[in-house]
Amino acid sequence: MKKEEDEARLAKLKAIVASLPQKPGSYQYYDADGTIIYVGKAKNLKARVSSYFHTEVDRFKTKVLVSKIWDISYTVVNSEEDALLLENALIKKYNPRYNVLLKDGKTYPSICITKEYLPRLFSTRTINKKGGTYYGPYSHIGAMNAILELIKKLYHPRPCKQPLTKEGVEEGKYQVCLEYHIKNCGAPCVQKQSWEDYQKNISQAREILKGNTRQVLRDMREEMMQLADKLRFEEAEEVKRRYLLVDQFASRSEVVSHSIDNVDVLSITNDEKTAFINYIHVSNGQINQSFTFEYKKRLEETDEELLQLAIAEMRERFQSTAKEIILPEEIDIDLEGVTITVPQRGDKKKLLDLSQMNGKQYKFDRLKQAEKLNPEQKQVRLMKELQELLHLEKMPYQIECFDNSNISGTDAVAACVVFKKMKPSKQDYRKYNIKTVVGPDDYASMKEVVFRRYKRLLEEEQPLPDLIVADGGKGQMEVIRQAVQDELGLDIPIAGLAKNDRHRTNELLYGFPARVIGLKTDSELFRTLTHLQDEVHRFAIEFHRDKRSKRALHSELDDIKGIGTKTRDELLNALKSVKKIKEATLEMLTDTIGAAKAKIVYAYFHPEEDQ
Repeated sequence: MKKEEDEARLAKLKAIVASLPQKPGSYQYYDADGTIIYVGKAKNLKARVSSYFHTEVDRFKTKVLVSKIWDISYTVVNSEEDALLLENALIKKYNPRYNVLLKDGKTYPSICITKEYLPRLFSTRTINKKGGTYYGPYSHIGAMNAILELIKKLYHPRPCKQPLTKEGVEEGKYQVCLEYHIKNCGAPCVQKQSWEDYQKNISQAREILKGNTRQVLRDMREEMMQLADKLRFEEAEEVKRRYLLVDQFASRSEVVSHSIDNVDVLSITNDEKTAFINYIHVSNGQINQSFTFEYKKRLEETDEELLQLAIAEMRERFQSTAKEIILPEEIDIDLEGVTITVPQRGDKKKLLDLSQMNGKQYKFDRLKQAEKLNPEQKQVRLMKELQELLHLEKMPYQIECFDNSNISGTDAVAACVVFKKMKPSKQDYRKYNIKTVVGPDDYASMKEVVFRRYKRLLEEEQPLPDLIVADGGKGQMEVIRQAVQDELGLDIPIAGLAKNDRHRTNELLYGFPARVIGLKTDSELFRTLTHLQDEVHRFAIEFHRDKRSKRALHSELDDIKGIGTKTRDELLNALKSVKKIKEATLEMLTDTIGAAKAKIVYAYFHPEEDQ
């Protein structure tokens, strides 16, 4: 876009902003093609929209949005609540590019009560509000099925899908089916159950779905006592059966406090690109609805902005009439007749904590699901977590760890293992024989190996690691620092994995002087780091064991000039040990490996006879 064209665009937009009313409403931004790219709401349209065009706007994504705006329209409403609801409706209708994207949970089922003459009741994932009233959605399928099962046991709503009409029932067009005979239905289609009784059952089912079980129990108890007074004991017994079923179901519900009624609770859990907002509704002291919304961020939206959107969505979707909303923080919103509460203690604080726990669990479940589909996502997450924990300049794509192995200084060896993207890269593992150190000096051995490793990488112009992890504490970290920084002049971050008195790794160390980094020992990142440590132990010990085995097998046979590995193996297979080979006669050796080689071996072990 040319500079003159951009200046003309901004001048036009500022002229529109100057004429905006100072009233509540919703505003819409359009791009060059006339497509709505953003919808917002405001208490004061003029003040809110003009804030986008201030030179001190510091959010990069907001600047990008402003650069795409070519026109502005607005709608004035009576209150901030109306503006909120209008914004929510327009976002759903136009799905603008720069608005948060609500993953609205259409994949979750709801319970529908149809608007038919004899309503049906069933679960569905398709929402058509013209055809019925919907309760949900239910993120926990088991909870939904439990409610459906209860209602079926209590009220036996008709399970058939026939389009029954009032005229058809009155004219006797229908016949009873098997469901009536097995007592799953009262057969209202042939008037074996009256329409009034059927509607009364459906009305009570609605109350249960709303969570008003206490009111249902009160009505049932009253009906039971009236029937008993009239000596209609069989009918009273049937009502008692229903009463006990509802009471049993209600006792399993999450009881918060009988003093809390008709309250909504929202909490928010964030990551960089997504916000998870959990919603809980409490009625008559019981939680009867819990659902988590997932919002994809577009413009670095604040928690306050996201909570405002969620409140509008919640009040519309769940038809909430709650007069109190519990939130984790104060937000600038004015809803008529609604109180915003930010609890610090008591039952309401417990409710908020429960909501936050649900949001965090949902986020964790979504993350696990995504990582199953894309394993690389997990590796990147762990690298970013370690980067943030240690404040590294870049993600630790390549991590290297060293370990020594010896017995009282004999057969001293060391090993280096390499993890790339938090997974072992076995082709990059390296083994080292200790060359310059005599005796069991782990620090000197570590310093030698680290120096040799990175001096060679420099000479061969190979990539250096993003992080070195010492198998040990401050001492091991210091000798690695001396080799890497003091002698080679390299700036590679160094961490350490220290053990406790029981020889179990329990601390991650970093920096000079080394400090303990707060990392839970049961976390996924800590398990990955201990895997790195276990791997270098295994690799070093295997190398040390192999070296000892070779030295043991080397014995004296490998020192005999003219005797190769094949002859050595033939002798050991036949005579089993070096001791028996020494004691063998020349004839026995000749029978095994031939006369010429037998003379060489016999002469080596019996030099006095040769002389």
